[in-house]
Amino acid sequence: MDFRLLRYFIAVAEELHLARAAQRLGIEQSPLSRAMRELESQLGVQLFDRSTRLTRLTWAGQVFLGECRRVQATVEQAVRSAKAAAQGYQGHLRIAICDSMAQPRIATLLARSREDEPELEVRVFELPFAQQLKMLHDDLLDIGFAFSSAVHDGLVAESVWTDPLAVIVPTRHPLLAHVDVSLVEALKFPLVLCHPESGSGYRHQIQAMLQNAKTPPRVVDEVTTLGVMLTLVGAGYGIGFAIASQVQTLQRPDISIRPLAGTPPMLSTYLLRRKGEPTDPMKRFIERVKDGAAPVDDAPGL
Repeated sequence: MDFRLLRYFIAVAEELHLARAAQRLGIEQSPLSRAMRELESQLGVQLFDRSTRLTRLTWAGQVFLGECRRVQATVEQAVRSAKAAAQGYQGHLRIAICDSMAQPRIATLLARSREDEPELEVRVFELPFAQQLKMLHDDLLDIGFAFSSAVHDGLVAESVWTDPLAVIVPTRHPLLAHVDVSLVEALKFPLVLCHPESGSGYRHQIQAMLQNAKTPPRVVDEVTTLGVMLTLVGAGYGIGFAIASQVQTLQRPDISIRPLAGTPPMLSTYLLRRKGEPTDPMKRFIERVKDGAAPVDDAPGL
């Protein structure tokens, strides 16, 4: 089958509009329409529901779209691998980090990998937890980092380090009068939290902390990423919880950090991979992860 047809199909299936898909591909609408009919003829199935004026995918079309995306990703990785080999790389390691996970440890790990194995090409992607699982399952990723251990069959999630949670507040806020903040004091103010369906696992770990609190939290907004949470906190919508070292890397002038008093709750970071014997580059990277799992100092303010 002509790979061009698959690329055309992905564009039409994602746009669900022939004119927009043709513009995206840089071709005329008529040959694109003929290409879709040719593809359906080759497959012997109907990919589009043409019973209405709106373009819709049939169930067969939806299934085929998922497989086409996987094939496209595989081909793109094959091209990158060939180019990397031509540049002298002897192997590759594909690593994903969960949305907005800007942790100093990961930067240190990547830097050490470059120093220890300059011949190894390390590719880094920022992907949601659910997409990491799919790409790991399809062998399009080697390692993922996330805040959730809710993996399905065939994958392994291992807690590789923990970090204390801190309170994130606007730069002008009553809680800044405290060197550290008790959870009781923090929960007197409205909260901005990650949405439980964002899939990162961040909210579920924080929710476990909040369930043990005597004061019920007042959640004023739920967001999908750390960046949006920090923006709303900086704007004064409420306060939030995050890893101090992670927030400090973003250098936001509109927010400040205070540690939680007493023994602070810990947020776990998980390394995700497929079950079975890892490759030699993976083994060496995982060893570096374990070597670098010592706590990172969290400064009290920003």
